[in-house]
Amino acid sequence: MSDEFFTTQEREHLAPFFTNPDREIFGLKLPQEVAGALFSRYSRSAKDLRRVFLDEFLGQMDALHAPPAADDTDALKKARAFYDRVLVGYGDDSVAQLGGAHIACEGISNVAANVLEDSRIGLAPLEKSTRYVRFDKKDSRGDYLFYKEPRIMASRHAAPYREVMNLLFESYARQMDPMIDFIAERLPIAEVPFKHPQTGEMLAYTDIERDAQLKKWAQTAYRSTIRAQACDLLRGFLPASTKTNVGLFGTGQAFEYLLTKLYSYPLTEMRQLAEQMHGELNALIPSFVKRARSNSYLTETYRNTRAFAQQQTVGLDKAPSEAVTLVDYDVDAEEKVLSAILYPHTRLPLTQLRAEVRSWNPDRRARLLSEYLEHRKHRRDKPGRAFEQVYYTFDLLGNLGMYRDLHRHRILSQERQDFDVAHGYDTPNELSETGFKEEFDRCMAQAAELYHRIQTDLPSEAQYVVPFAYRVRWYMKLNLRELAHIAELRTMPQGHPDYRFMVHEICRKVEAVHPTLLRFVKFIDWKDYHLGRLQSEMRTEYRKSILAPNPESRP
Repeated sequence: MSDEFFTTQEREHLAPFFTNPDREIFGLKLPQEVAGALFSRYSRSAKDLRRVFLDEFLGQMDALHAPPAADDTDALKKARAFYDRVLVGYGDDSVAQLGGAHIACEGISNVAANVLEDSRIGLAPLEKSTRYVRFDKKDSRGDYLFYKEPRIMASRHAAPYREVMNLLFESYARQMDPMIDFIAERLPIAEVPFKHPQTGEMLAYTDIERDAQLKKWAQTAYRSTIRAQACDLLRGFLPASTKTNVGLFGTGQAFEYLLTKLYSYPLTEMRQLAEQMHGELNALIPSFVKRARSNSYLTETYRNTRAFAQQQTVGLDKAPSEAVTLVDYDVDAEEKVLSAILYPHTRLPLTQLRAEVRSWNPDRRARLLSEYLEHRKHRRDKPGRAFEQVYYTFDLLGNLGMYRDLHRHRILSQERQDFDVAHGYDTPNELSETGFKEEFDRCMAQAAELYHRIQTDLPSEAQYVVPFAYRVRWYMKLNLRELAHIAELRTMPQGHPDYRFMVHEICRKVEAVHPTLLRFVKFIDWKDYHLGRLQSEMRTEYRKSILAPNPESRP
């Protein structure tokens, strides 16, 4: 059951728009534009999604759209009969791409959230942010928000599991306000340069505070940035069992496969999640998810390959590695890109074009690359498909908090190892400066000790214990076009320092082997920032507090 309480009147308001008013897994019966906006707002709120809807969206629904049609309309019956006949009767999977649904999964662990977000094609997830939401809240029973994994709670490890999870959350909660104060002292508002979001003019706070409206805008943006930075620095305490919310939009086909995968997963939470999601999707797109069930192929493949891998690698020592290792890449990358640029503008086969550009001198190559890429004005001007001809494989080692951020890129191949404590953990410098490092190290040591005890009996379930500060290993295979997207997006000033470092290292590895190509990935930001999020928060706050009340003043 959800911890959120709704009055009888609120439940009546919710009924036309949600599949249920009181369970943690529920579906949305909203116009897709409204659902998208609601999920976007939801990612920055600690509230139940239905509470956000009541507080911020319900009053606008009459103006936006009428409530959806009742489930027993003739049109809906005919549509479902058609889908049953084509999808189930004839097995035409493409029909299941024609319909979709929004679904919210609340109170799930970060382990489950990552499994949901592993599904790349046909699904668009949005997760509760550890940057904008503090995780020191307790539920109605007085418990911190961590998942009570059933097999652990039924084992001899139940009491120590509760004890260590509470220790991690208590330490996080106790250090939050002192960390906010420390950041504010280190960089007080009076020393922060403010960039006006409309004019681009750099303003000192002494200039701003003479205007009451601008002063309030600057103070609100500054406080939000300080709080976000404190959340960034302390998220290493949070364990993988931390409960989160994930909003998903997906096609029927994508949901069918996701359910099948979850039903076949070795962890109890995933199988229970599959049952709950299936029930809600049956209220939204039943024709598309009728065939979802546990799949013996997936179950046996996982079990057998895992056993084989553990047998064959026993006794092998873990070799040291860098945070970023370039495992392989296309040595003839330039020829592939250049010939792909030419291809749609000729009638020649690709093999002939590659042979031709192989003979070109550097100046001629540079001219074509310049014509193709030099006119990009900002990162949203995406490089063309010729960049998809070149691939790189990276083996990456970074903390779990960072992994969660980089994991969200879906048009590439990623595979991770289990969350564990084998690779050590990262400690932010600020924890030493504030005197919190000793407590942090003690918490990490106790989590590692518990992990090893549980791992002996329940190897997969031990993942729930691992704090975000511990490093995880994963590989990423991506083409140059996706690499350009990640490099330019994830090095923006407001990005988390951990993943900005990781992406910078990826770019340096590519620059070492393909300097000419990387030169055209033009919008990588190589600078370091103290309060990199500030300018973004200022733009957001300016739109909310200054432009929103005066829509006629919007540019």
